[in-house]
Amino acid sequence: QVQLVESGGGLVQAGGSLRLSCAASGNTFSIKLMAWCRQVPGKQRELVAGISSGGITNYAESVKGRFTISRDAAKNTWYLQMNSLKPEDTAVYYCFGATPLNYWGQGTQVTVSS
Repeated sequence: QVQLVESGGGLVQAGGSLRLSCAASGNTFSIKLMAWCRQVPGKQRELVAGISSGGITNYAESVKGRFTISRDAAKNTWYLQMNSLKPEDTAVYYCFGATPLNYWGQGTQVTVSS
């Protein structure tokens, strides 16, 4: 059993930065994949960035070069550093972990104003 609690969303101007955090508790040794997804009303939820327990990363083409996913094993936490934010990045962001069972955070709103 794994529980995920995310934080760090908010309102930021275009060109600014935010860092999202996802804190895991429970059987954290079992987590093999950590990721961030986002969803806009009326559209499918999309993968933004993922990192495996072995450190292999994957990014959506739209965020390459701007976003970075990282993890801190000592804190059982992973992060999404978002730089050079654009209005089209506005969405609800969800953290995700797989054991390979799927676990989701509660979602946090990110709004980027132009």
